[in-house]
Amino acid sequence: MVVRDKSPTPPPPHERGRLASYAARPGLAAAATFCVALAAMIAAQRWFDPTWLLCLAAALFLAASAYLLTRARRNGSARGMENQSAVNEARMMAIIRSSMEAIITIDERQRIVIFNPMAEQVFGCSAMEAVGGPLDRFIPERFRAAHAQHVQQFGGTGVSDRQMGTQRVLSGLRANGEEFPLEASISQIRDGNTRLYTVMLRDITDRVKAERAQRQAREELRELSANLQNIREDEKSRIARELHDDLGQQLTALKMDIASVEQALIDSADVPLRAQLQGMRRLIDATVASVRRIAADLRPVMLDDLGLIPAIEWLSNDFTNRYGIDVERDIETGDARFTQAGATALFRIVQEALTNVARHADATLVMLSLRAESPNFVLRIADNGQGAHRSGEAGGKSFGLLGIRERVHMLGGAVEIQTAYGKGFALTVTMPAQTVQSQEVQT
Repeated sequence: MVVRDKSPTPPPPHERGRLASYAARPGLAAAATFCVALAAMIAAQRWFDPTWLLCLAAALFLAASAYLLTRARRNGSARGMENQSAVNEARMMAIIRSSMEAIITIDERQRIVIFNPMAEQVFGCSAMEAVGGPLDRFIPERFRAAHAQHVQQFGGTGVSDRQMGTQRVLSGLRANGEEFPLEASISQIRDGNTRLYTVMLRDITDRVKAERAQRQAREELRELSANLQNIREDEKSRIARELHDDLGQQLTALKMDIASVEQALIDSADVPLRAQLQGMRRLIDATVASVRRIAADLRPVMLDDLGLIPAIEWLSNDFTNRYGIDVERDIETGDARFTQAGATALFRIVQEALTNVARHADATLVMLSLRAESPNFVLRIADNGQGAHRSGEAGGKSFGLLGIRERVHMLGGAVEIQTAYGKGFALTVTMPAQTVQSQEVQT
């Protein structure tokens, strides 16, 4: 059901003069009739003629009636306008009172004029206590001077409204002394010679708490991921050492025993036995090579013994031998020495990037560069492959890229990906020198 407002609508200002002139026309006509009758009476010199006296009385009555009617109409129009103004003001106050935002209106002295029910709820203070008092009581003391200056500057701009605290969360002060975060917007109007400022406030305590909890959970997940990465690296190192040392040594000893048996049977006529021993020796050689390759994939011994640069050189050569993809290297780090965490992170990033090239890029050439660009180290791996033809591929949905991002984040670095379909894929990692370089070298 639609309820229509049947209250009279006041005429616009430019129509009021015209309506007043229309209302005055009956009075003017009656006055003119009276004047004509009086003039005719004087001209005829019939002062006591009943007919002329009756006409003169009728004209006088019409003039008086028209005058009284005009006054009544004017008074009724003024009362209608006053009633409409009162209705509009009541509507506005009803809207303010029912608003879900805290609304506070202050004058030029920053004294509170309007304090709606939601403001009472947010600040824990009744409107009776707040109206007429200073706004400062709801602002923490350390922010009062800046807030007063902001309002003053805003009043001089002439702008009707503005967001307050768009780059940061503002602070409010409840009546019980508790501080809380809020968002605010301010507007201004001129009421006669007085300027009024209206501030709309929103208590965002719950949102700030949720965001803080989300950030804390994210940081805890990152710390967990970093711890798992460290555990994984330690486990890889342990398995690689056991494969290289224990299993490799045992296979080597078995190979030497077979060589001794072969030497003992060199004069034997048992040719099939000698052939079988030679096959066993070849199988052991292949097994030793596989063990060494697996151990190197887990963690190259040279990464711990010789450092990052020789390990990257070995990784590049091994990649070319396995997949037939050339790797052009441009490594210029000077005499920098890397921390174990920094060397491991950079090596794993190169390893993962080359693995992605072999799996997805369909490339024939990889350009690998690692350069010292103070105060950072910049690692870049680019290929001439097919690139990514969907934005999601460059957005880090791959677990390999997610792992790279996490490693870089742990060391305070940044990752940049440049790709386009048919134009290859480029991964650029920037690491702060202070997090990947040994402290004794930096000093």
